[in-house]
Amino acid sequence: MSAATVDRLLERFTALHPRVIDLSLGRIEALLAKLGQPQDRLPPVIHVSGTNGKGSVLAFCRAAFEAAGLTVHQYVSPHLVRFNERIVLNGRHIGDAALVDILEAADRANDGAPITFFEITTAAAFKAFAETPADVLLLETGLGGRLDATNVVRRPAATGIVSIGLDHQGYLGDTIAAVAAEKAGILRAGVPVVVGDLPPAARGIVERAAAETGAPMETCGAAWRFEAAADPSDGTWRYYSPDRACRLPPPALPGAHQTANAAFAVALTDASGVARLEDRHWAQAMQTVAWPGRLQRLKAGPLAARLGPGRQLWLDGAHNPPAAAALADWVQAQARPVHAILGLLETKDPAGVLAPLAPVCASLTAVPVPGHKCYPPEGLAEEARARGAPEAAAARDLGHALDLAAARTAAGDSILVCGSLYLIGQALALSEG
Repeated sequence: MSAATVDRLLERFTALHPRVIDLSLGRIEALLAKLGQPQDRLPPVIHVSGTNGKGSVLAFCRAAFEAAGLTVHQYVSPHLVRFNERIVLNGRHIGDAALVDILEAADRANDGAPITFFEITTAAAFKAFAETPADVLLLETGLGGRLDATNVVRRPAATGIVSIGLDHQGYLGDTIAAVAAEKAGILRAGVPVVVGDLPPAARGIVERAAAETGAPMETCGAAWRFEAAADPSDGTWRYYSPDRACRLPPPALPGAHQTANAAFAVALTDASGVARLEDRHWAQAMQTVAWPGRLQRLKAGPLAARLGPGRQLWLDGAHNPPAAAALADWVQAQARPVHAILGLLETKDPAGVLAPLAPVCASLTAVPVPGHKCYPPEGLAEEARARGAPEAAAARDLGHALDLAAARTAAGDSILVCGSLYLIGQALALSEG
C-alpha cells in the first residue's frame, strides 16, 4: 500500500460531497452504524472545540499524557503536508497501509452515498481508534461543535471550549453569541466542560447551555486560573486550582498566548479524570510539546537557505482576526524586524486579519494559496496598505515572495509566512524537499 493509494481514495471521497453541504449528523451516523458503531468503543475521549487554540491545547495534553507513560490517540484537522497527520495512533501518525484499510472500509460501507469528505474520513478515523487500544483519545472538532462530525461520542470524559471568535460565519453565524451556541453543542449531561476566557456574550451562552444540559462548568478565573511569567527572562508561570498549585517552565511553543493554552490543558486533563498527571509530567510537557505550523521556526532546509544567512524563517497559521491579534503581539515582542508573507482563503476576513498585523510588520507580501480559492494577492496587498502596512506588495507564489524577502531584508531580520494553513503546509512540504 502506498501514499498514491491513499491519495486516490481521498480524491474519490471529494467527489461524494453533497451538492449543498449542510451541517448535520445524519450522514455520519448512518455510516457509523454500517461500520458497527465504532464511536461507542473508543478509549476515554477528551473532546475540544474553539475558534483558536484547540490544537495547541491538545498538543499540551498529549505531551503531558505521554510524559506520564500513557498511550494517546489524537484526531486533528486539517493536515499540513500528509493526511496521515490527522490520525495519531498511540503517539504515531497512522501508516499508509492501515490508513488504506480504514478508508476502504468506510468507502465500502458508504457505498457511494452523498457524504462530506470530513464525515467519511472521521468515520474511518473512529474505526481506527476503536480497533487500537489506548489510554485516551484527544478529539478536536473540525467546524463548530453541535453538528460537527466528531460530535457523535455519547459520553466523553470531558469537553472543552478554548476560545470563541468570528470564523466560518457562513456555517456558524455572524455573531459571537451564534458561534458560542454552536460550540456549546458538544456539552453532555454530567460531563465536565472546561471553559477558557471567553467574551461576555459567549460566556453567557455557554453558561446557559451548561445549566440546561447539566454539564458541570469549570471556567478560567473561577475554577482555575494562571499567572503568566512576571519576569520574561525567567519565563516560569503558575497554575492554581483547588486540586493543584504549581510553577511550570515556559512552554516550548512560542507566543504569550501559549501559556493560556497550557493552563487550559492542565484544567482539562484534571477535569477528565483519565489519569492524575503530576506536576513533573507537566514540567516535562512544557519542554517537549510540539505543534507544527504554529509559530514554528524553520532552521534548515531549502526555504531557510533561500533567504540567505542571518535571517530567521517562521511559519504560523493565523487565518482569523483573534489569531492575527495574538500573532501581532508576538511580532511586537521581537527585537528584530518581521516581514510577513500572507495568504488567505477567499472565505476569510482580510480586513480583520490585517488590522492588527499590517501596522506591526516591517513589510507584507501577499501570495495566493495554491490549489484553493483564495483572496487575490493584489487586493490583499491593497488592503494591507489601507490597514497601515509600511510596505506591501503582491507576489505570484511563495517562492517569488521569499526571493523578494531575501532582497529587501538584512541579516537579523525575520520572515514570517502566515495565514492559511494550506499555505503553511506548502511551506513545510517545500522545506522537506
